[in-house]
Amino acid sequence: MRAHHIEAHKAQRIGWLRAAVLGANDGVVSVASLVIGVAAGGAPHGAVLLSGVAGLVAGAMSMAAGEYVSVQSQSDTENADLARERRELADEPERELAELTAIYMQRGLDEPLARRVATTLMQHDALGAHSRDELGITETLRARSLQASMASAAAFSAGAAVPILATILAPTAILSPVIAAGTLVTLAALGGTAAYAGGASVPRGAARVTFWGALAMALTAGVGRLFGATV
Repeated sequence: MRAHHIEAHKAQRIGWLRAAVLGANDGVVSVASLVIGVAAGGAPHGAVLLSGVAGLVAGAMSMAAGEYVSVQSQSDTENADLARERRELADEPERELAELTAIYMQRGLDEPLARRVATTLMQHDALGAHSRDELGITETLRARSLQASMASAAAFSAGAAVPILATILAPTAILSPVIAAGTLVTLAALGGTAAYAGGASVPRGAARVTFWGALAMALTAGVGRLFGATV
């Protein structure tokens, strides 16, 4: 008996991977840049730590709210399209059958075969066939606002914890270098892991994330030194 073959595709991870990677990367970079900028301005150790914790809380809530609103807008659009398609299927089934047939003909099937396929699929799940092949909406790629929001906030918090932990442990004299080193190592690991999970080049993924993180920290450190602000 032939064993059942189950395929695991990378696209199944898109829903949570994008939000998690964005959240973690933003958490590491923004909070590390914030504490380094404040430290470069001459603020005491306690003020640097306070700025990092405040950045974590504010950033996590901002990421959660922003991700939820953004993805919910996509979800609302999808639901509106599905509702419209459901009405059209009820009111004009023959027209919808012709639309689906035309789609399959454009993909290379001859008209008799395209019509048979469209008829069979509509008998099985008309809305599913039209949402997938006419609207491009699939279950794998459906917008999930709550999932994206929670993943983004949790990932931001996890990322932001790295520079905060470095701030707690590092002596004041070498605070900025320790935070920067810990952040760059974390970014390299994060970029490489995200690239591996998505099936992309691990060295390239690690390098591009690390580069932008280093640039952000350098710029905020420069601003802190330039203005010499203390908290």
